Amino acid sequence: MKKVLAILLAGMITASALAGCGGGGGDTSKSEGGSADGSKAEGSQAAAKIDPSWPDASLFGDETNIELKVWAPDAAVTLVKKQVEAFQKHYSEVKFKKIEVTAQGESDAAGMIINDPDTAADVFGFPSDQIDRLVAAQVLSPVTKGFAATVEANNDEKPVTAIKQKDGSMLAYPETNDNGYYLVYDKRIVTDEDAKTLEGILEACKKGNRQFVMDAGNGFYACTFAFTAGVKTAGLTESGAQKFEEYDEEEAVATLMAFAQLMKDYKGTFSSQDVASISTGFKNKTVGAGIDGPWNSKMDKAELGDNLGAAKLPTVKVNGQDKQMISLFGYKYIGVNSHTKFQRSAQILAYYLTGQEAQEQRAEELGWGPSNLEAVKKYADDPILLALQEQSKNSVPSIEIKQTIWAGMGTLGSSLYKDSWKPDDKAATKKLLDNVISIVKDEEE
Repeated sequence: MKKVLAILLAGMITASALAGCGGGGGDTSKSEGGSADGSKAEGSQAAAKIDPSWPDASLFGDETNIELKVWAPDAAVTLVKKQVEAFQKHYSEVKFKKIEVTAQGESDAAGMIINDPDTAADVFGFPSDQIDRLVAAQVLSPVTKGFAATVEANNDEKPVTAIKQKDGSMLAYPETNDNGYYLVYDKRIVTDEDAKTLEGILEACKKGNRQFVMDAGNGFYACTFAFTAGVKTAGLTESGAQKFEEYDEEEAVATLMAFAQLMKDYKGTFSSQDVASISTGFKNKTVGAGIDGPWNSKMDKAELGDNLGAAKLPTVKVNGQDKQMISLFGYKYIGVNSHTKFQRSAQILAYYLTGQEAQEQRAEELGWGPSNLEAVKKYADDPILLALQEQSKNSVPSIEIKQTIWAGMGTLGSSLYKDSWKPDDKAATKKLLDNVISIVKDEEE
């Protein structure tokens, strides 16, 4: 509780500081009005009129010789460098010493920030499953009030809600609304009808002498086995242990056995590999379908062209009934390090990097799904983004997720995939499930 109060206090101080020089108002040459807190009009209506990309240069205040470090995923470094150059050019009257963009994988962004916040990036990207760790470590500088109002007015409600606190404060800027996975397939091998069921996909791939790729040993993807079985996460306890929804143990075990049986029956066709091998397999004509993420969508499109098929995850047959596969789905954010020496500049840069213009550039060049409402409209017909949004309806939110989930779910998937695993061993399957839940909860004795 003390940590949360400290974060909120820091947010109040930061918000007050920026509000004193105009807060999150828009460029006066483009904006139709609205103060830092939207007081010139009513609530989000005022925020919607603020320029979505370029705050007024006066908001930099007295910061000078500005030096910022930005962390971006490997695939996005080149683009973020271009965006930072555009940022510096736009604010040519502001004195920047250096804005450095370096690669840092999002999967461990929280850990890197928490380990050494004083030398870490001032502005950094992270996925929604890391929110709780960042909040607990007090390393997120809350979005200033005026910016927050604009962000909320111009972005999809779901990623905004996920990052907001009980008092209404926002702890980071939504960057994407697509952090999940989808089914991608070669229409020459797998038909749209085949793609509806896992059994149909595997049979089509087998006939076409192609593989179906799913990274069964990676907890991010393997949690699908547990979630489909009904073992879904449900927040954290006060002590920090992972909670799960109530589930039918018999049904859960039967579902895991069904997955294991398909892996066994289609050995050689069902292939557990890194998702990077999917687009490569399409190119080499060794892969017919796979479960992939939006970070690879550009490559999938390049390799398949008009033959690209994209859909929500298929169903799997359990006890004679088709069950929809349930996945993990979340969002990506750009946060400001609370230890930054250039609080104003870092906030403005983060605001710009998650604005409509920057999000559209990422959608165009990287295939990332935007959260900005206008950008969403522009890419509304993208087959992969449509598939991701459809799957999001059959998913568990990747917020309030204990980090031990990755090891636990990875153990689940890799165990079911082993050649030595017996799909019809009910007792062993139950024991495996109990072990996985124990790993994920990681409760202190």
